[in-house]
Amino acid sequence: QVQVVESGGGLVQAGGSLRLSCAASGSIFSVGAMGWYRQPPGKQRELVATITSGGSTNYADSVKGRFTISRDNAKSAVSLQMNSLKPEDTAVYYCKLSGIPTRAGTVHYWGQGTQVTVSS
Repeated sequence: QVQVVESGGGLVQAGGSLRLSCAASGSIFSVGAMGWYRQPPGKQRELVATITSGGSTNYADSVKGRFTISRDNAKSAVSLQMNSLKPEDTAVYYCKLSGIPTRAGTVHYWGQGTQVTVSS
């Protein structure tokens, strides 16, 4: 059975930094794309950043130049370094691991979510 565990959220002042981590455990042979999403209070979940198995990255315009996504394929893990945080970055952050092969086809898993709160 696969478990996806996130860590690293918390409370930080505007201009500060946080690093989110997400790792999967269990029977995983490989992972395709990995990504981070967030859901601000009262809003829908939105994409923050993604990284392919080959290392290509994509960022939401609102975080470009401030956030950096990286992955460790050996550990089925993905991280998000967040710098120059703003109050509007406040949200629950979720990691998503996609393209995981199973006997029934490829599946994806979501992390449980971690709260990031940026105070002004």
